[in-house]
Amino acid sequence: MIRYPRRTLLRAGAAFAGAAALGFPAIVRAQADKIRIGHLTPLTGFLGVIGSYAQLGAKLAAEEINASGGILGKQIDLLSEDSINPATAATKAQRMLEQDGAVVLLGEISSASSLTIMQVAERNKKVFFSTGARSDALRGKSCNKYSFHCDIPNTVMVNAVGTALEQKGMVKGKKFFTLTADYIFGHDLLKAAKVFFGAHDANLIGDELIATDVTDFSPYLLKVRQAKPDVVCCNLAGNQVTNLVKQYAEFGFPYPLVGFNLNTGDAWAAGAGNLSGTWPTVWYHTLANPTSQAFVAAFTKKYGKPPENHAWIDYVTLKLLAEAINTTKSTDSGELIAYFEKQAQFDIGKARKAYFRSWDHQLVQEAYPFTVKPKDQMKDQWDMLVLGDVVPAANDPLETIYPTKEQNPCEMKA
Repeated sequence: MIRYPRRTLLRAGAAFAGAAALGFPAIVRAQADKIRIGHLTPLTGFLGVIGSYAQLGAKLAAEEINASGGILGKQIDLLSEDSINPATAATKAQRMLEQDGAVVLLGEISSASSLTIMQVAERNKKVFFSTGARSDALRGKSCNKYSFHCDIPNTVMVNAVGTALEQKGMVKGKKFFTLTADYIFGHDLLKAAKVFFGAHDANLIGDELIATDVTDFSPYLLKVRQAKPDVVCCNLAGNQVTNLVKQYAEFGFPYPLVGFNLNTGDAWAAGAGNLSGTWPTVWYHTLANPTSQAFVAAFTKKYGKPPENHAWIDYVTLKLLAEAINTTKSTDSGELIAYFEKQAQFDIGKARKAYFRSWDHQLVQEAYPFTVKPKDQMKDQWDMLVLGDVVPAANDPLETIYPTKEQNPCEMKA
């Protein structure tokens, strides 16, 4: 133990008292002049690659908002951290609200972590925007009035890819084998896939639940070989998709590999020549839209690479949140919830504007299937995907591809 002379301690105590009298109020005033927003996203683990894009997108949005005058004349103080796992995500969310003074939370990709943050938000009566979690259950049986859902849910991803496959004659009467992530997201995605298969006369002949730490897929691919399906469907997430795609290519199967979930960061990581088939996406950087392309240009200039879909969703979510606060002139949770439940429309860089449904707080928007370019047609490592026709079609209501109240009931407490 280090001991200090009594005179030194007295001087230190006096200095601390002076700081308390002069410095601390200045710090408090500085905090009051800013609007603190808590941002959580996985930066490590199997979702870490795409989570890092989400962090960059939120950071860019905060910088642009601040440069244009901030929110209600105040600068955003973005508290962005690694959520790591569901328990840590909940602990950090509570600390951001209780100790750091965050007025709202946003972020996350893992459905399991998003669920725990939703529970924290409800207990603290603060709004949470779940930007990248896709489980239908979060908008259904686990919904609450303080949580809003920005990415497309599992049912939409299944419908987007299923529609594209059906147009190619790859659904009716076909035998499917699925490989599914063994946590809430994967279970939920498989449930949505089964509904689609049943409604379109497809046969699910096998499914394997796979833990999120698995890196060697050969035991599961041997089961695929034994089953001899017409189509293999990937219901995995994060870098597991990347690993599966590479190993699937090595097996040289004649069965096409498609997927009901794929983030473009994981597609890029698979490498040219390994990925094929039809997959869903909420957004891609080649989308021909002025708002979207302005974001792509700004992101690419700042970070030296194009944005992935999670960069886009966290970027537009923070932008629409700022718009809502400026319109309502309030950060009060009740006022924000009332504003969003009126189904205010937001430009998110797509052909049609998006809005939150009042009964489940889902952001209703367009989605896209995509296919993969041949290796010799790629201009660079990111020029990999080709967007298919928008889903739903331009003349169809946006909600035709989303779960209905009957399919995914949500009962919010008053």
